[in-house]
Amino acid sequence: MVMKLPYLGSSLFLFLAQVCVVASGFEKGLPILSFDEGYNQLFGDDNIVLHRDGKAVHLTLNQRTGSGFVSQDLYLHGYFSASIKLPADYTAGVVVAFYMSNGDIFEKNHDEIDFEFLGNIRGKDWRIQTNVYGNGSTRVGREERYNLWFDPADDFHQYTILWTDSHIIFYVDNIPIRELKRTAAMGGNFPSKPMSLYATIWDGSDWATNGGKYRVNYKYAPYVAEFSELILHGCTVDPIEFSSKRCDKVQSPEQLTSLITSPQRSKMDRFRRKYMTYSYCYDQTRYKAPPPECVVNLLEVERLKKFDPVTFGGGRHHHGKRHKRSRANRFEADSI
Repeated sequence: MVMKLPYLGSSLFLFLAQVCVVASGFEKGLPILSFDEGYNQLFGDDNIVLHRDGKAVHLTLNQRTGSGFVSQDLYLHGYFSASIKLPADYTAGVVVAFYMSNGDIFEKNHDEIDFEFLGNIRGKDWRIQTNVYGNGSTRVGREERYNLWFDPADDFHQYTILWTDSHIIFYVDNIPIRELKRTAAMGGNFPSKPMSLYATIWDGSDWATNGGKYRVNYKYAPYVAEFSELILHGCTVDPIEFSSKRCDKVQSPEQLTSLITSPQRSKMDRFRRKYMTYSYCYDQTRYKAPPPECVVNLLEVERLKKFDPVTFGGGRHHHGKRHKRSRANRFEADSI
């Protein structure tokens, strides 16, 4: 029997109030589901292994196959979180993904909200990528890429997607790193249809590391990604009628004011200044003009040029390798 998550009532206002509290970092009251209560194996046969307590799962990539799991329910809006520990050592070409999608239902106009972890060669850090698609708008990728202030292969860290009717916020260890607001200019490109939650590990050799220059080396396999503290807190949707009485009201801007607190916004701004290395809003090789939801920050444009001067405008492309950040240059979450 699939466990339906409890709600404080059918009113979206009460549901949103819960989500706002969670987004501020108080998630202890939310249920952590066992794997059998909330998820099904997606692929990978015995490459997916459950922990004895039933609440943690290991996903493995080897030369035979990757692996993945998917939520048993469809959701329209909510709070979706997992504590993840990534594979260590040489991980070039390895992709670990924690994301929402309805591509299996809406093949030509699907929605998607992604956390993607892109492996790297030994001595280089994992990179994190977020992306959003709405209504099949795959030609307008909304990717952003970042470094992190910790090694995600050393220990578990919490990664969270908060999705409402008008906002999408990505969190790392309860620190917001990206906020996407729904605008009239985006039209149907904002995810608005029910989605499932997925977690996968797979071979992305063709693109994941330096555009495919470095591929998965199975000499270092198996690659194991560990998932625990799995939270599915959202509006469950009937899989046939794609509707939910809990989710059919649109929240007002006044109800969204506490989605990101002032201290959190300051941390998000500092994180983005220090660790964002790519934003689609400034990609001059892909777009003649920024997509309509973008707010151009000229200081940000100048800062991003050092990572890729061709993509972000001006200068010849330099292929020199960036040096690994030293521990002294990293900062703890409290200092963001």
